Amino acid sequence: MNNDAGDPVEDEGEPLSVAESLELIARQNERTRRELRVSPARLFAVWAFAWLVGWGLVYLSDDRSAALLPGWVAGIVVAVLMVGAIVYSAWHGSKGGRGIRGPSRRIGAMYGWAWMISFAGMSLIDIRITKLLPEDSDLVPLLWSGTSLLLTGALYLAGGMLWQDLRQYFFGGWIIVCSGASVLVGVPGNFLVLSLAGGGGFAVAALVYVVRPRD
Repeated sequence: MNNDAGDPVEDEGEPLSVAESLELIARQNERTRRELRVSPARLFAVWAFAWLVGWGLVYLSDDRSAALLPGWVAGIVVAVLMVGAIVYSAWHGSKGGRGIRGPSRRIGAMYGWAWMISFAGMSLIDIRITKLLPEDSDLVPLLWSGTSLLLTGALYLAGGMLWQDLRQYFFGGWIIVCSGASVLVGVPGNFLVLSLAGGGGFAVAALVYVVRPRD
């Protein structure tokens, strides 16, 4: 077929059949789900690495354990790892809210804010108590590790109840057990509990979500 200028124009393709249209829609929906899906396994793996490496180095820097590196180096490493894990979690978690409206988006946002509000309040309390304790007291790291683990476990319990996810619920219970153990073993054993039991718990949770991505 020619246009007004006499140049040939290719014929338009034939319309897709019903089966082809449905297949195209299904492929596009699956692609969108992959792009927006929040992977619990990936999030747990990131935190497992941060806890295993970060708190493990803190334990190894203590004079009462191995003292293999200066404490300030371990402090910088654990701070960088934790901030990186928080930034990645916030970025990856925000994917699940893209294009979503209504109660699901509101619940997710409220749960995310619950973490920030709870840890902000816990930090204020722990800072105040720290000022009342003697300098270089072993109670300071026990206070921070114990309360942080306890609050983390409680929030995972809440998330498990909120989304009816038994895996997340049991993981929250495990972290609460770790909070008690970190206080009982004292310093520097509490950092080993944070690394092996806490970080190991994150690693096991990541593996569980890989094996069973859905209930």
